[in-house]
Amino acid sequence: VRVTGADVTVEPNVAEGRVHVLTTVRAFDRTGVEMEALTSVSIAALSLYDTAKAFDRSARIEGVRLLAKTGGKSGEYHAAG
Repeated sequence: VRVTGADVTVEPNVAEGRVHVLTTVRAFDRTGVEMEALTSVSIAALSLYDTAKAFDRSARIEGVRLLAKTGGKSGEYHAAG
């Protein structure tokens, strides 16, 4: 897969004690880059966990999922909710 770009956004929510990580991946090829996006967001979340565990041993990673996909062989996908 020829990845042409990737953006990782990290949004802390101090009031809720959460961090939201979003990755957007673009590719030249007509194929999905879901695995690349999920890998990217997982690595970012693991890096945050590694830092947070020093302060909070109960820190956890949850809700890693595909939110949307456009292009590729299977067309568009948008997660409910």
